[in-house]
Amino acid sequence: MDFGVTIGYGPPSKPEFWIGNQDSGEGFRESHIAFAAPDRAAVKAFFDAAVARNAQVLHQPRLWPEYHPTYFAAFVRDPDGNNVEAVCHQGE
Repeated sequence: MDFGVTIGYGPPSKPEFWIGNQDSGEGFRESHIAFAAPDRAAVKAFFDAAVARNAQVLHQPRLWPEYHPTYFAAFVRDPDGNNVEAVCHQGE
């Protein structure tokens, strides 16, 4: 699935891995890497595992209704400075 500056890889109707190019600024710019989780418990497990390994917390697990009503995600920064997200699109 191609959105110009962002490409989603995986099944055509629901890509599982997204990547985008640097479209502003100079030099290093963090990558945003998002992984689809099967349920909210998996998002919480991702977050807990990352925090246990001293990942910087960007956003604790929560709903993000500005994306859509069931968008549940957590975000951490990896050792290289990238924003890594686990997201579940299912309701509870």
